[in-house]
Amino acid sequence: MEKRKLGTTDLEVSIACLGTMTYGNQNTEAQAHEQLDRAVEAGINFIDTAEMYAVPPSPESYGKTETMIGNWLASRPGMREKIILASKVAGRGLRWVRDGNAIIDRRNILAAVDDSLKRLQTDYLDLYQLHWPNRPFYHFGQFWRFSPGKKETSSITENLHEVLETLGELIQAGKIRHAGLSNESAWGTMKYLELAERFKLPRMQSIQNEYSLLYRLFEPDLAEVSMYENVSLLAYSPLATGMLTGKYRNGKIPEGSRWKIQSARHNQRNTPQAHAAVEAYTKLAKENDISLNHMALAFAHQQYFMTSVIIGATTMDQLNSDLEAFELKLSSDLLKQIETIRRDFPIPY
Repeated sequence: MEKRKLGTTDLEVSIACLGTMTYGNQNTEAQAHEQLDRAVEAGINFIDTAEMYAVPPSPESYGKTETMIGNWLASRPGMREKIILASKVAGRGLRWVRDGNAIIDRRNILAAVDDSLKRLQTDYLDLYQLHWPNRPFYHFGQFWRFSPGKKETSSITENLHEVLETLGELIQAGKIRHAGLSNESAWGTMKYLELAERFKLPRMQSIQNEYSLLYRLFEPDLAEVSMYENVSLLAYSPLATGMLTGKYRNGKIPEGSRWKIQSARHNQRNTPQAHAAVEAYTKLAKENDISLNHMALAFAHQQYFMTSVIIGATTMDQLNSDLEAFELKLSSDLLKQIETIRRDFPIPY
């Protein structure tokens, strides 16, 4: 499988990254280990997780995913050196994480990384990411009502500086190799880069944001930052939580699906515009004799600003199907047709 450079580091990550947030909820430990083995066999060397997982988040599922991955690593001698392992520190909003005081700051980062290392049964993380910002942000369905707020820039900057200093200490201690962002904006990314350069602190090497045929807010501003500043995009939800497999067409919500499991929570993707866009992309895929999920994943990994596309599955059939997409290349004509549809559904959710 093709490898691409992570930021300005010496790490080469596979264009497909195995996402693991279903482990401990939709997937058992045995299923998780089977998926991890299959991913490595297919050439994936990049595994992404988070202290918050499994999803949907709850006190009962917190940390389960990392524990399962740790057991997998412990049972396969020599595997740790073969993979690039990434995790994340949770931000504010989860009452069961550090007594509800989990914000991205020195105290929380130091506590979180030690706990993650214990669960993962490893001495170091290759990439440690900030799961979401402390300040208001537009991800997780908050785009339409997003406002930066009135907090003084100086207080935000002080926090970002503290975060970078703490990450630097962790790098010096050998607990992490590199740092990255998640659910960030262009302003936040550039502010981190500015502070890192000014104070000789670790630079953010990556940004894990949502990106798919249905959700292209990474373009154009963050794509420009990614290219000119060498901050790698690690794209999550490239299938829009399954919408781009067609499983939710015609009002269907299958048993065991993510939408069914999270039915009590607000679903920002379940809009008439999004479903209409899926119908248009489904028609286009059929006309080109390609499955919808293959077209969606191939589209994502072909983007000029893409480093790695995070795929997740609840069954081996799903995982094997997704893996096939990374051997595909969409024609220039098909890409032009995708852009035509995009103009009709620019921001469907």
